[in-house]
Amino acid sequence: MTTVRCTMAQALVRYLCNQYTIIDGERAPLFPGVFAIFGHGNVTCLSEALEAVQDKLPTWRGQNEQSMALAAIGFAKAKRRRQIMVATASIGPGALNMITAAGVAHANRLPVLLLAGDTFVNRRPDPVMQQVEHFGNPTINVNDAFKAVSRYWDRITHPEQIISSLPQAVATMLDPADCGPAFIALPQDVQEIAWDYPEAFFRETVHAIPRPRPDRDRLGEAVRLLKGAERPLIIAGGGVRYSGAEQELADFALEHGLPLCETIAGKGGVTHHHAAHAGPIGIVGSTSANALAAQADVVLAIGTRLMDFTTGSWSCFAPDAKFISINTARWDATKHHALAVTGDARETVTELRAALSGWRAAAGWTRLAEEEFAAWNKLLDGYQAPTNAAVPTYAQVVGVVHAHADERDLLITAAGGLPGEVMKNWRVKAPNTFDCEFGFSCMGYEIAAGWGAAMADPTRTPIVMIGDGTYMMMNSDIYSSVLAGHKFILIVCDNGGYAVINRLQNAKGGVSFNNLLKDCRVKEAFPVDFVAHAEAMGALTRRVESLAELGDALEWAKTTDRTTMITIVSDAFAWTPGDAWWDVGVPAVSARTEVREAAAAQQLGRTRQRVGV
Repeated sequence: MTTVRCTMAQALVRYLCNQYTIIDGERAPLFPGVFAIFGHGNVTCLSEALEAVQDKLPTWRGQNEQSMALAAIGFAKAKRRRQIMVATASIGPGALNMITAAGVAHANRLPVLLLAGDTFVNRRPDPVMQQVEHFGNPTINVNDAFKAVSRYWDRITHPEQIISSLPQAVATMLDPADCGPAFIALPQDVQEIAWDYPEAFFRETVHAIPRPRPDRDRLGEAVRLLKGAERPLIIAGGGVRYSGAEQELADFALEHGLPLCETIAGKGGVTHHHAAHAGPIGIVGSTSANALAAQADVVLAIGTRLMDFTTGSWSCFAPDAKFISINTARWDATKHHALAVTGDARETVTELRAALSGWRAAAGWTRLAEEEFAAWNKLLDGYQAPTNAAVPTYAQVVGVVHAHADERDLLITAAGGLPGEVMKNWRVKAPNTFDCEFGFSCMGYEIAAGWGAAMADPTRTPIVMIGDGTYMMMNSDIYSSVLAGHKFILIVCDNGGYAVINRLQNAKGGVSFNNLLKDCRVKEAFPVDFVAHAEAMGALTRRVESLAELGDALEWAKTTDRTTMITIVSDAFAWTPGDAWWDVGVPAVSARTEVREAAAAQQLGRTRQRVGV
């Protein structure tokens, strides 16, 4: 057996460099780059290995371990899980900073390879700097915390272990059912050890993402259910996009007269004006999709985990509605006693379409969907129309940004009030141009994801929309994007704090408290100068006072050569309607009449939930 002698860290990097994937018929690196912040746990060995291959596997320096891992996730989303970025940090706080990003990837079923330094296996220098000791179990350190948010977890305690571990990590990240973050802990003393690795371990490998076909009997049951339905409805989730099933599903819905609504992750699978499209569903959904959901007798859920924001905490549907769930993940497919059709979205829809040849939903149902969606679009037109109000609403700001966005520009947001407003008001112009991270709703994802998405596809411009609260939470990758030359346009809507949580607080009877800056324990609620701050990180900036100025600024931003930020004051109390009911905890006992009334209303809402059916 021919062997190659190298350190464990060098072997790991060499293996990553020889993994490939197929994108649109072309071979591409499976791991196109590394986001890294080096510390004593990864700078002496892992960075030495990465430096030697920087022309093949480029390393990008982040400003915060969490945000650089979020950038890797934004990259994976933009690539629709076809390529995987690596993020590496040192031990202790550097590693722990990546845990939130791991949670984002885990909740959203997105691949990212996280590599963290670790304490010494030989324990000779223990306790090392940044080591958190467990008195009764010395095998535990901070890296064990990743077990809760990883699809694959390992700690390499012998250099030979990567021969079996790395292929398993790759297989997990490429598996459409188990896709998620892989975490590998790299003890410092093991990284340095030289080992004779089989040359075959470094052989170039081209990976293909598997497409499992559905069980024929289950597919037959789905056909029978749909043919017996009077009011069938499609819910399209993120799995449609990751499967590349957008066109197949659009044609399927149109051919069979099935209204198609979308989840947050699924938005952008079809364009807004596709003939079968009926709008977003759920808590941040449309009046059209929610009205149809309430009447549907068979719901065909494709590539969705049916989270509470999609189902209105399971209050959106008729009590006797039947569910068919197409999903690669058995866990997701079997939720709420759905008829589970486990399989790839594209392949399953293709087979289902053929099996339903000649069948169409009732014309009256299709016509009702068209009427409901037309009414929804008219409502949006009204909410987006300019007024004489001194402060514009989110809906108006989104409308202006949408009007000036190019067809392929990618809209990115994640937390606060904007997810609901863009879900409703952003009318997708081209497939796969929308990224609202709401599986984890991670404040701080947006700017980092803008950097990652710009890196993933330089032929289009990411447009990142955030509130002032999110900007304050994590903004340093403005600087990263300027340094690296990956441009995005950032829109900061300044509404004076956490406005959407203040909305929820008030809606459930609570007094405004600790959300809007004016309601916090502060000496003075003075506004942040976002323009000066972003300029200090190298961005080009403009502060605008009106919707007209916003439009002009957007046209200017499209001509700049670097990340460009525009800030505008926006209304903290005006919201686009269309929401479904949401189940949250409301105090059963309170001195406030408003809280007691909200609690009674919440209990009434729970009587509409589907329970165990």
